[in-house]
Amino acid sequence: MPYQKDKQQAYQAAEQGTNQAMDVYHSIVHDDPDYGVQLKRLKNEVNEAFNQINNAIEVASDTQLDQLNKFKEDLQSIIDEVNQ
Repeated sequence: MPYQKDKQQAYQAAEQGTNQAMDVYHSIVHDDPDYGVQLKRLKNEVNEAFNQINNAIEVASDTQLDQLNKFKEDLQSIIDEVNQ
């Protein structure tokens, strides 16, 4: 049972990290004087989410693995959009 709990906690951390990164991304205002600060925060959130996802992938079930890979794709889309 502890293994199942660790799996679930790792998945939930990855999901939460991804949601936080998405929230930060959606709150960025391009013509705000603090745009650079916002981008730095977004970078930190995205990096943290990637770390959480990679940790969760190590113990994930097949179903969780599919969703974790979707989280990675979503985060990569944010990175690609910001870099344009």
